[in-house]
Amino acid sequence: MTGTTRIPAAEITGLKGVLIKRFAKRSLGRVPTSLGVYWHNPKVLMGMAGVGAKVQKWDACDEQLKSFAHMAVAAQVGCSWCLDFNYFEAHNNNLDMDKAREIPRWRESGAFSPLEREVLAYAEAMTETEPTVTDEMVASLRAQLGEAAVVELTAVIAFANFTTRGNVALGIESDGFAASCGLRPLAQPTAVGSST
Repeated sequence: MTGTTRIPAAEITGLKGVLIKRFAKRSLGRVPTSLGVYWHNPKVLMGMAGVGAKVQKWDACDEQLKSFAHMAVAAQVGCSWCLDFNYFEAHNNNLDMDKAREIPRWRESGAFSPLEREVLAYAEAMTETEPTVTDEMVASLRAQLGEAAVVELTAVIAFANFTTRGNVALGIESDGFAASCGLRPLAQPTAVGSST
């Protein structure tokens, strides 16, 4: 982690805490800083984890599209934790890593198909304040993916906004999951203009 969280991580204690730490170590290799921050309110932590577990079980939309959409939200909002973790998860789920690493600069990259570009634009449009989703965006995705997949993709993007914005507000930054796996660093967007 490169910074300090705005609320210091609490010591994760008790039987539930032992189980959470054991699960985190088994699945991630270590206990993420975010767990300690959210441990200040275990009901919130468990509720968010419960929703996240349900989101992972949805299967009407392609996993790679959902993963890329989540990463696009994280890149736009500035959640280094979510971007790093989802890059790490893309690796664990055997997704296209060349594309995954290009998410922060997807508009400049030639790596993405037209459908993937539409999904990434949709994720960004949903993340804008105020959202800038258009009828045409939804109609095109609906024609290509079907209603069930578009509803699922929309819910995944909404969930990504829910988690990324909370992490940014609490100062939760990357725990270095991707680096610990030896993954190439995520691409960075080319600077647009320069201030002199």
